[in-house]
Amino acid sequence: MKKAELIFVPLPSIGHLVSTLEFAKRLIDRDDRILIVVLVMKLPLFPHVDAYTKSVAAAQPRIRLIELPQVDSPPPQLRKSCIEYFNYLLVESQVANVRHVVSQIVLSRSNSDSVRVTGLVVDMFCVFFSDIATELGLPSYVYFAPNTGTLSLLMDIATHQEEFEESSESELLIAGIVNPVPVSVLPQSLFTKHKESYSTYIKRAQKFKNVNGILVNTFFELEQYAVKSFSGGLNPPVYTIGPVLDLQGQPNPNLDEEQCRKIFKWLDDQPESSVVLLCFGSGGSFGPAQVKEMAIGLEQSEHKFLWSLRLSPPNNEVAGNEDGDIFPEGFLERIRGRGMICGWDPQVEFLAHKAIGGFVSHCGWNSILESLWYGVPIVTWPLYAEQQLNAFRMVKELGLAVELRLDSRSDIGDLVTADEIARAVGCVMDGDSEIRKKVKKMAEISRKSLMDGGSSFVSIGQFIDLNFK
Repeated sequence: MKKAELIFVPLPSIGHLVSTLEFAKRLIDRDDRILIVVLVMKLPLFPHVDAYTKSVAAAQPRIRLIELPQVDSPPPQLRKSCIEYFNYLLVESQVANVRHVVSQIVLSRSNSDSVRVTGLVVDMFCVFFSDIATELGLPSYVYFAPNTGTLSLLMDIATHQEEFEESSESELLIAGIVNPVPVSVLPQSLFTKHKESYSTYIKRAQKFKNVNGILVNTFFELEQYAVKSFSGGLNPPVYTIGPVLDLQGQPNPNLDEEQCRKIFKWLDDQPESSVVLLCFGSGGSFGPAQVKEMAIGLEQSEHKFLWSLRLSPPNNEVAGNEDGDIFPEGFLERIRGRGMICGWDPQVEFLAHKAIGGFVSHCGWNSILESLWYGVPIVTWPLYAEQQLNAFRMVKELGLAVELRLDSRSDIGDLVTADEIARAVGCVMDGDSEIRKKVKKMAEISRKSLMDGGSSFVSIGQFIDLNFK
């Protein structure tokens, strides 16, 4: 039987890229008949992406990289203010290059007795490349890094094409989400004031309906209701292939290795599940007023903490400097021995440590899956994108998180108070809470889903079988 070659086109941002390539590695580990070609978009915005992709290819002989010609990137400031439109422009700029490279690969394999190209797998933001697959007679699949609930919203909005006022107090009924969804937890791109993002969101969602399958980074037991909502045949089939995690963590130039060694030494000396971790992803930064509320709240909670803190521009130096001006007077002295503050952190390694008992998080989906994998309950503090919807579902639908805020947003200056923070930290660090018990149980289920016979193991097998029909 011929080998099957799949062409992957990931988004070049590190979060999407790592998740996509981890799935690619999972496929070739599962079946030695599979070959992977990865088309790499290079952007100056993501300087350490290049090193990561090359390290993956060097370690995996059945993964081949093809670098696309570098083009002028959209304005960097657009990525912060209008991410949907930024990604759309980025993808549009590479259509001709992707068409040329994919055509050449298909042509080169057309007379091969040993390998045939069996499909194009594109990142959720790169779904516009699926038209190229159609032109060449190839199946196309979307790699969907968020969850099935977010996918349900995407498909529903594509049908109704409705914009929303940010101040609206109304609720939506979404087929794959158990509870009515408040407008306040919708992605910002759906609000009336974000015209270009909204238009792009709708175009992207409509393209999803024409692909041959959607590979979602989740597992069936976590999102049964949402996954079942796709079983009627009106939408492309959904394959639950997660949790797809990079448990090794990726080196980052902003990481202070000496500081990390001190932190791990400190963690090693702490009792099991006694430290709360605060980390808000690559886009999670705060102004001085919010930092002070966080500091007061952590001190009031009386729990030990590890705080990964980055400040919003222009105060964008890593917190914890000697003058301590951003903190309440005397804070650093009072919490010495009970808390540690760092800049960029190896989040996965911290969550894996026995001392971590709670996680104040922005509720990005990768972070949620990591916390569930290690059985660490979350406090919800969403900031942007689909994080508000993730927080809402984790609290209201799945019962796997402690509510701090569900609809907070990084762009509107909404201050989360010290009292709120102290209360939520106290709740998540309660060793006998029902949420902690449920999260521990879900940790076991998430691991079993990837084992032989588990739900994701079976689903990945079904996707592999498609390539050998």
